[in-house]
Amino acid sequence: MSLFSVVMALDKLLLIVLIMIPPLLGNTDSSVTKTKNNHTKKGVEDENDNLSPETEELKYHVNSEPKQGEPVMGQNGQPTSSAEEIEKNPKILPETSNDSKQISQDHKEMVKSKEAQEIEELYQNGTKILKRSRDKNLRKEGYKFLVKAADLGSTKAMERIAYALLFGDQLPQNVTAAKDLFEALAENGSHKAQTALGFMHATGIGVSYNQPKALVYYTFAALGGNFVAHMILGYRYLNGINLPQHCEAALIHYRTAAKYVADNVALNGEILTEKVRLTERAENLSSNGEIMDLDLYQYYQFIAEKGDLQSQKAFYYLSKAAQGGSTNALGFLGKMYSEGNEVVPQSNETALMYFRMAAERGNPIGLTGLGLVYLYGKGVPVDYDEALKYFKKAADKGWVDGQFQLGVMYYTGLGVKRDYKLAIKYFHHASQAGHALALYNLAQMYGSGTGVVRSCLTAAELYKNVCERGQWTERFLAAYFAYKENDIDSAFLQYLFLAEQGYEMAQSNIAYILEYERSALISKIDCYHMALIYWNRAAAQGYSYARIKLGDYYYYGHGTKVDYETAAIHYRLAAEQQRSAQAMFNLAYMYEHGLGTEQDLHLARRFYNLAAETSIDAYIPVFLALFKLGAINLIHSVQYTNLSEVWKQMSLDRLLWHHWDLFLIMILTLLLAVLMAYRHG
Repeated sequence: MSLFSVVMALDKLLLIVLIMIPPLLGNTDSSVTKTKNNHTKKGVEDENDNLSPETEELKYHVNSEPKQGEPVMGQNGQPTSSAEEIEKNPKILPETSNDSKQISQDHKEMVKSKEAQEIEELYQNGTKILKRSRDKNLRKEGYKFLVKAADLGSTKAMERIAYALLFGDQLPQNVTAAKDLFEALAENGSHKAQTALGFMHATGIGVSYNQPKALVYYTFAALGGNFVAHMILGYRYLNGINLPQHCEAALIHYRTAAKYVADNVALNGEILTEKVRLTERAENLSSNGEIMDLDLYQYYQFIAEKGDLQSQKAFYYLSKAAQGGSTNALGFLGKMYSEGNEVVPQSNETALMYFRMAAERGNPIGLTGLGLVYLYGKGVPVDYDEALKYFKKAADKGWVDGQFQLGVMYYTGLGVKRDYKLAIKYFHHASQAGHALALYNLAQMYGSGTGVVRSCLTAAELYKNVCERGQWTERFLAAYFAYKENDIDSAFLQYLFLAEQGYEMAQSNIAYILEYERSALISKIDCYHMALIYWNRAAAQGYSYARIKLGDYYYYGHGTKVDYETAAIHYRLAAEQQRSAQAMFNLAYMYEHGLGTEQDLHLARRFYNLAAETSIDAYIPVFLALFKLGAINLIHSVQYTNLSEVWKQMSLDRLLWHHWDLFLIMILTLLLAVLMAYRHG
């Protein structure tokens, strides 16, 4: 049996398991996510611990040692016999021996428990530092804790260190050492290590390029509950990358990861990580020369962390802003009191007060808060009509949470007649603004055919959108900071890992780095050929610049043979589908010169004009191109015209009427007068 057959068999097993789990656990996938308070709480892992939720608590049995002078207690709760009694009555030796073994076992368990607690403390101290800071010195201290925990046998610490070695995060980048550590961890069943090895074999980083092996590792990782592996397999099935294109298989993988993301969003709220497109970096630079800095990164982390310190800061600044008249601050204060945390005690009355203050001033956050208060009876009797009224007011102001809650009410029929069409309408409005739970609920409806014609492709794309909002997105920040610090190898590998997960922006960033940057790691790769692959994947996801780059690669023969016809096809797609002025200009040039298509000067002129109409930046290049085109037309017309015959047919009498000589005398007189006036002046 071939390795690829093994992969397919494993993945079929995985799909069967995923299909069978929902009936065993209850039909969770067919339900619609309602609100943040209706979800079961889950632990959310940090930057490199984010590949699966590890919520299992370690429990240890600890027995204290007996104090001096106290009898040693046996398993039956009675004091054990003294040495004299043992000598007098040898029959009690077996029982005493068992008691001694129990004492010894308890002591061992106590020692193990202390060691485990020490390891966990080291690990937690290290991860807290890494989560809260991008400062190099602090992060080095964080990794020192992890190294100590790893030396004591912490699998989680070893996993983080292995990823740090692979990506060069405050540890010297060592792909070979990372591979060795991942292989050792994978043998012990680490799905994070299996995912990493799948990535390395899929890209040929540190190991031989081997797609079947990569698929085996990805499949085992997904079976072990790794959500990034589910994303990778979903993307590959959806697009037919080294696997048969299979929408239903992609749907199952994406739905598994999307449910985890949706649950965490419902629990902790959605924190979007800013992503930087390297192809547009120069245009996006702010006045101080940077798009984001470490302070901004820490701001994101403070919000996501929701710890004691962060809650204190949020409460302080919101209170100050509310005193200054900010209606948004009033609404958010109401939200804090409604949910409760370490700093702000949960209080329905106080939340209601702030929501009303904000709503009276027309603030959509306050209006939505009041809607939730009446929908779930938080401090007031349940009143669906009032909830509907406030949600509609918030939705009319374009507030996505109000639109989402209306969708929930119409989907579930709370206080209104169940109406799937209206539910889809409001979910769609909220999803247009990127509301993760609205996207998830739409995916659920399209996946099950609830209220709409079932569409596997639409559902899979929506689930993919939800998956790409998981906490693993934070790697975009780490990759960008590495790029900014000219650590190209680290940036390259991190973007490459995200590209494997199906992120279009990561794919275009990888292609950009391959084309424009040079490093020791990349020099061993056929850069243009690999860049062509990732430009193609980014173009397939709708990025117009990537489509133009594909045209350029085929036009100039970068990473492939020169193919004008294929280049023209890519330019035409970018021009027609994405309305790209650059593609229109390039296509006009090809029509002008008959490259990859028949020469057609009329079409060339048309596409030049379209480019100028589409983008003001194209006006000058188009003007010059049209001027050149007009000059060429004039030259061609002169070349093919018999001038002697034209002159013979021309008659000055016909051209300038009968008194042409008088007109000539007048012109000469006028010129003479101007000349005389100029000389006397």
